[in-house]
Amino acid sequence: MAATINILLVADAIIMVILILLQSGKSAGLSGAISGGAEQLFGKQKARGIDYVLHRGTIVTGVIFFLLAFLSGYVI
Repeated sequence: MAATINILLVADAIIMVILILLQSGKSAGLSGAISGGAEQLFGKQKARGIDYVLHRGTIVTGVIFFLLAFLSGYVI
């Protein structure tokens, strides 16, 4: 049981890293983070298309990662 959970945890981590790396950047480096980061954080812009899918996939894999990490610590 513990081996299965650990294998799923590693697979989920790899998928999450790939999803994060595929997302497009929202600002232009450090200057964009300082000046325009708050606008995008609190703005009403919604991601469309593939960015939306990648964003939701990242959230889902993050939740699964947390649950598998908790189960891994509980089982062992």
